[in-house]
Amino acid sequence: MQTFLLFATIIIAVVLMVLAISKLKMHPFIVMLVIALAVGLFWGAVYPESGLTPTQVVNQVKSGFGSIMTSIGIVILCGTIIGTILEKTGAALTMANAILKLVGQKNSVVAMGAMGYVTGIPVFCDSGFVVLSPISRALAQQSNVSLAVMGTALSGGLYATHCLVPPTPGPIAMAGTLEADLGLTILVGLIISIPAVIVAIIYAKKVASKVNIPANSEYTLEELQVKYGKLPGTLQSFAPILLPIILIGLASITDFPSKPFGEGGIYQFIMFIGNPVVALLLGVFLSMTLIPKEEKGNTLAWVTEGVTSSAGILAITCAGSSFGAILKCLPIADSVGGLVNSGLGVLVPFVIAMILKLAMGASTVAMITTAGMMAPLMEAMGFTSPLGRVLVVLAIGAGSMVASHANDSYFWVVSQFSDMKTEEAYKCQTGMTAVMGITVVLILFVISLFL
Repeated sequence: MQTFLLFATIIIAVVLMVLAISKLKMHPFIVMLVIALAVGLFWGAVYPESGLTPTQVVNQVKSGFGSIMTSIGIVILCGTIIGTILEKTGAALTMANAILKLVGQKNSVVAMGAMGYVTGIPVFCDSGFVVLSPISRALAQQSNVSLAVMGTALSGGLYATHCLVPPTPGPIAMAGTLEADLGLTILVGLIISIPAVIVAIIYAKKVASKVNIPANSEYTLEELQVKYGKLPGTLQSFAPILLPIILIGLASITDFPSKPFGEGGIYQFIMFIGNPVVALLLGVFLSMTLIPKEEKGNTLAWVTEGVTSSAGILAITCAGSSFGAILKCLPIADSVGGLVNSGLGVLVPFVIAMILKLAMGASTVAMITTAGMMAPLMEAMGFTSPLGRVLVVLAIGAGSMVASHANDSYFWVVSQFSDMKTEEAYKCQTGMTAVMGITVVLILFVISLFL
């Protein structure tokens, strides 16, 4: 009875959330806070032993809200400031021109997906999307393609390696919990994530292309050239984005279990400058070097514009985290535990991770929780070989992809930075992530048949 009531509560909450946002045109910030409070109060009233008293419900909502501000709040603020300056100075268009010259205008969507694939290895998908969104917007304008297409392709590329390839926290934590060989996990993860990116690019071209969103860059290339005489150089334009990515990636390598740089002063220094907060802050200062002398007086105004633009994104993502915090208090993991005896192989960890992801929103939390549930069952289920353990890690990662929706901060980052309405984001982001996860698990299931 409890399991039925649990999933009925979650389904009704999600449906009401979608209807309120997409049909009644209510602001997602208000909707998700109200839904979070309602679910918490309802479950606390039905099952007092859950400990969800009215006071605890409010505390959980505040805790969830604050956790996002702590984890990616500064990253979003800094990323938005960088993006604003890149657009104002024309650096984003310089980058777009460089990419188009390299791959050709017909392949700009592929380039966006590939860029996300590489960037998502060392960088959280949320911050990666924020940093790369100016390129996505500029490429959309230069290629005369809907911003929805570029945003979807970029999101898919970032999401694939974020969920499947260490050293991002989820996959590396799963590899440790399930005692999977880290090198083999990275190698197989890199290979398996390629078809996921290909599917995302195809989805972007076939489905997201039906959503027409103009790039809305503030200036055209010709206007910028008239205004500044010339655009910033290619290397200088890429630097505010490349520097944070390189520093974050270097910190990830430095923090490998083997500790390649030791654990002394060099380790501490790299971990400090490679922290996303510090790396993005350095990117902000580097972006300021792009501002021409005659425009230096506008620096404060441009930074203020970036901070203001990020407010709506932060409000929505934090409210989504509040809803997720309430759902974490529900006995979801206990309710799906019976799946382990079903004999479905890698589909079992996939389904568990998928249920947790849909309910809680956070891919990393779904990965870590599912890995903890699977760890004592690996031998009983026959996943004892090095490759078998890796397949379970990747199956959990695939489940954590399905699907990014309203309780996922990444959903709102993608939608807000790509100018998508909520219903458009469901069509582009949610649909794409569902197709990606299902594609990956089908490939893994076929591979597991030969073990």
